[in-house]
Amino acid sequence: MITRFYSSNKALQISLFYLMITRLATSLIAEDWLGFRGSRGDGVSTDTSVPHRLDSQSILWSVNLPGRGLSSPVIVGDRLFVTASSGARLDRLHVLCFNISDGSLRWERQFWATGRTMTHEKISPAAPTPVSDGKTLFALFSSNDCIALDLEGNLLWFRGLGRDYVNASNSLGMSSSLVFADGVLVTQVENDSESFTAGLDAQTGLNRWKLDRPKRANWTSPTVYRERSGQVRILLQSFQGVTAVDPASGRILWNYSEGASTVPSAIWSDGRLYLPSNGLTVLELSPDGSVPKQVWRSAQLRPGTPSPVVLGGRVYSLNDGGILTCGDGSDGKRLWQLRIKGPFSATPISAGGRLYCVNEVGLVQVVDPSQNEGTVTSELALGQTVIGTPSISTGSLFVRSDGMLWRIGTPSTR
Repeated sequence: MITRFYSSNKALQISLFYLMITRLATSLIAEDWLGFRGSRGDGVSTDTSVPHRLDSQSILWSVNLPGRGLSSPVIVGDRLFVTASSGARLDRLHVLCFNISDGSLRWERQFWATGRTMTHEKISPAAPTPVSDGKTLFALFSSNDCIALDLEGNLLWFRGLGRDYVNASNSLGMSSSLVFADGVLVTQVENDSESFTAGLDAQTGLNRWKLDRPKRANWTSPTVYRERSGQVRILLQSFQGVTAVDPASGRILWNYSEGASTVPSAIWSDGRLYLPSNGLTVLELSPDGSVPKQVWRSAQLRPGTPSPVVLGGRVYSLNDGGILTCGDGSDGKRLWQLRIKGPFSATPISAGGRLYCVNEVGLVQVVDPSQNEGTVTSELALGQTVIGTPSISTGSLFVRSDGMLWRIGTPSTR
């Protein structure tokens, strides 16, 4: 009986051991990066294994891209998706899927643009970042061509919004990224002429709703947030301010009309909206879902092209020249400033309590903001122009230029 008890107890110990290992492995599953500034849209990753000391050995792989672009990589499981545009008129649109493990090309799909591909020389039609719900990839280009593909690259639908709304464009190009909420794909197509935002049915690409929007060029992206009731809402930013919309119906819920930037996008974090408006304005949603109340406003925290980042109760804004400013999230008081090497277009992102800032000449700078003042702890020069915001997953930083895509991590994470 003692032998039987021992065997049974040993079997139980083994079972518990494997259960513990399984749970540990599950907890270490990489976080997907499903859209611009990540799956939550705040630019902050829960991945703590991204290296903060970078050198040439940190480049795990690099691959060539077939055309120009500044959209961020989107990561679903072991796959990375990125868009590009090529040709003399940049009217050849590419959607590419790479294996994260080694950078090998899994598949590529190409489409002809049906809308205008004219952009500022600094950018390209592959400016908006795609979005995924984990099963489908939705890609939008500055030509206002919207494409839905399954993760194997099979075309689900193609929508030429430029054909339906022929005046919806501007001379510098469109760059607003897609967001996904409650089965609706939100496309913010705001410009000087036929300005609108539409909620497209994710299954068909057809309009569920369409809102006329202020007629002024606008490069900000929508923000997704969740009310205390659990309802998901969409925030549309323009020079007039912010509008909250029900994603299912397009119904306008409230308007904040004290103006906002048309370049850096707002961020929703810990129940507050950090809005580039008259510097940086922080709004707190009212319990009844009405117009939010202003908590504080700071001219000293005004961001440039990069959008702000909120981390550990502090807010960080980066101007185009490379001045990184840290403010207290509770009252907006400026805590410190740090000059890093610019110029900048890409938004900083964060992992493991650090900020990863990539400037326009392709210099990756790691900033440790945990002390009284921020400190640059590491740099890595990629040697190419980088305009788009990087992405984080599987213990790695993914950066793209017009011609290259890099995975930056610890060699053991290959």
